[in-house]
Amino acid sequence: MTSLIGGLVFCISFLALEVQATYRPFGGYHPRQHQADSPIVPRQTFQRSFQQQQPFQSVQQGQQHIGNVQQPAQLSQNQRTIDLGETHCKSRPLDLVFIIDSSRSVRPQEFEKVKIFLADMVDTLEIGADATRVAVVNYASTVKIEFLLKTHFDKPGLKAALARIESLAAGTMTGLAIKTAMEETFTEGSGARLTNKNIAKVAIIVTDGRPQDTVEEVAAAARAAGIEIYAVGVDRADMKSLRLMASLPLDEHVFYVETYGVIEKLTSKFRETLCGVDACALGHDCDHICVNNNSNNSYGCKCREGYTLNADKKTCSQDANEMSGNELSEDACMCEAQIAFQMKMQSTIKQLTNKLDDLSRKVTQFGGRR
Repeated sequence: MTSLIGGLVFCISFLALEVQATYRPFGGYHPRQHQADSPIVPRQTFQRSFQQQQPFQSVQQGQQHIGNVQQPAQLSQNQRTIDLGETHCKSRPLDLVFIIDSSRSVRPQEFEKVKIFLADMVDTLEIGADATRVAVVNYASTVKIEFLLKTHFDKPGLKAALARIESLAAGTMTGLAIKTAMEETFTEGSGARLTNKNIAKVAIIVTDGRPQDTVEEVAAAARAAGIEIYAVGVDRADMKSLRLMASLPLDEHVFYVETYGVIEKLTSKFRETLCGVDACALGHDCDHICVNNNSNNSYGCKCREGYTLNADKKTCSQDANEMSGNELSEDACMCEAQIAFQMKMQSTIKQLTNKLDDLSRKVTQFGGRR
């Protein structure tokens, strides 16, 4: 009899362990307890975690741009200065018009140097309908528009057009050339973009002489119309006229070289001058998306779909509809867990019932023998 009682105690203990082992992995499947033990990762949390795992890249190096996310970069002031000239200087969109002097004082071989300079400048820019557009105004005693801002949207075609330009000889009507550029090339019909597009309008004048007409008033009118003017003087160029034409500050907009043979050296200088800073790559604190503002070398923040930008213009909050969707997903997940638990319990109860039946038979057999 003692052995029978011991056997019953063993079986009951075994059954208790079976129930405990079945119940524990699921935490009892109380909805709130399940949520605490195995939290469902909200969509926003998942996106941020994924974002932190992705290396952000810069534009020169496949940088993620609008529509993509960048992480704030921890850069020292010295690092920022270096990166500005090396990695984070990018070609900002421009409406760029070259105004070139081809009067008699510019010898044929010197004019070829000017064309090489223009081609080198084009190589430093991103050319395209949505990038930088280029036009050329050629002048002497007359003015000729070689091509408009809307003519060439690719570098090969643009450089081929530059190579075909021929000098005009005769006088130096610089004022007339500026007026023609302002009225006939920096217009929407000629391919210039609207003011609200925040695309800078830039004119680069290259001359080696003294204008035979007045430049002060027409240059002032061009600047007032939003055209930024750079004046490049070569050899015998009149410095006073260059200063009257150029935008302020003059030390950033007036250049001088002694001969056309060294004008190509200005290419790197203009690259730095016309550079657009990649503010996002220098470091930002946007919650989701950093967007460069090319007009003033700053940045703004945007949110991914389903989120709204907060009043601080940096962080993002999930929309109410998206949050309710997450709650539904959480409830569905808990429902599935409860079903799985019930099925497991039903299977365990069935196993326990079979074991109890087997135990009852053994007890009956033992009693019959006595």
